[in-house]
This record gives sequence, C-alpha cells and structure tokens, in this order.
Amino acid sequence: MISKELIGAADQLRLAAQTRQPCPPVRDLIARAATADSSPVDLAYAVQQHNTALAIQSGRRLAGRKIGLTSRQVQQQLGVDQPDFGMLFADMARLDGEDIAYDDVLQPKVEAEIALVLDKDLPHAANTVADVIRATAFALPAIEIVGSRIANWDIRLADTIADNASSGLFVLGTRPTALSALDLAGCGMSMERKGEPVSVGAGAACLGNPLNAAVWLANIMANAGAALKAGDIILTGALGPMVPVLPGDVFTAHIEGLGQVTAAFDENCAQGES
Repeated sequence: MISKELIGAADQLRLAAQTRQPCPPVRDLIARAATADSSPVDLAYAVQQHNTALAIQSGRRLAGRKIGLTSRQVQQQLGVDQPDFGMLFADMARLDGEDIAYDDVLQPKVEAEIALVLDKDLPHAANTVADVIRATAFALPAIEIVGSRIANWDIRLADTIADNASSGLFVLGTRPTALSALDLAGCGMSMERKGEPVSVGAGAACLGNPLNAAVWLANIMANAGAALKAGDIILTGALGPMVPVLPGDVFTAHIEGLGQVTAAFDENCAQGES
C-alpha cells in the first residue's frame, strides 16, 4: 500500500488527464510522504507505478519505455545527475504523418529522438553496450510529443517522474535501420516546422550516445524487477531542444542515417486548454 499523499498525487494527475485540465504541482504531496527510507524520487516513481498499474488494469498495453532528462543542461536545471524514465503504452503511438488531435496531449511540445526496438530480452542487472546492441533489432527515427498534466509546466524532478516522465504521444518512422549501419553518437538531427528549422542536435546530445541511455534504462528496469523484453520500444532521449506545439503545426525530423519522421497536428484547440 502507498500513502494517502501519494494516492492523492496519483489521483490528481489522472484527473488532469481525464478532464484535460492541468493541475497544480504534486511535489509537495510527494515530499510530505518522504521518510528516512524513501526519497522523493523513489516516491515519485511509486506514484507513476500506481497509475501504470491502474492503466494496465483498464486494458492499456505497455509497448516500451521512454527516457527523459538525457540532456546534461536539463539535468543541471533540475538538480539531478541521471535521467528518468516513463512508460510507453501502445495507444500513445501515432502513425508517421497522421493527423494528430491537438488536444490529445496537454501543453504539447515535440522533440526528435532515436527509437530502439528490441528483439531480445535484457534481464541482466548490469548490461554492457554490447548487450544492448545484440538485443536491438533495429533503430527508427522518432518524434516524441511530450506533455505535462502540471499547469504551465511548473515542474521539478518529482513532478515529472510522477507524471510518467511528462509523456504524451510518440510517432515512429517506418524505415528500420540496423545499428551496424549507423553512427548513433555522430548522427546529426534537424527538425523543421513547416519547412523552417526549429531544433538541431546530434546523437551525442543524448548522454554522449543513445546506447548509453539504453544501457542505463536496461539496468534500472532489470534491478526493479521489470526487465526490458523483446518487442519493447525504447525512446532514448532528445537529440535537440524541445519545441512548443501550436494547432496546425507540422514537424518533420531528419536524422542522419535513419531518414525522417513527421508529426502533424490538426488546427483545432480544445476550449479551455492551457
């Protein structure tokens, strides 16, 4: 059983998602539940796990994980020294170029990423880069549509972890590429909004190499008793700055060696959305 404060935080986040109305930060609720044996980070993951369990009970299917806070600059802003993770559900996936309802995600922003798709389990408590390479079937270009149930993106580390690492939706490209054909650290990324550049970066922006992020995640999940499995999708983290989304925006991310992927948003904005 988790404490009433943590259940309150989980309920607050679920209600925000259901009503499409952002809520106040949950970090104070989480801090009030902290003890000498449980840090705010641990408790924030307990909130995330609680809502994940409820989502699975309702029929949603886990499709993988997302890694956040892979940028050293963002880590410094939040006062942390490692990434975080959240759950990817199958109903969060959108097709390449498909028209996305703007109000499907609260306060949406987009970032370009490299997705890895596994064809082997990663059960080890301490994985190597070679383990991850051997377990990866292929890579795809991806656009993650991040969102926050917290009003005005007023978040700290506990808020974003509890809020499923500020996850929203994701779009995968459709041309799989073997890792042997890629330089994941050196590949350049550019993202355009209706043809105008809005974000640039490279694989090295993601913990030095997206494979490093994947190793971190594989170790964390195995030690938590929820090892990554064959078929899982891993969104390895942003290659460049996040970009806010407006109704009618069309974003295309080009990643060297992987091709491109497009996220297109309809022109309607739900009434009352922040």
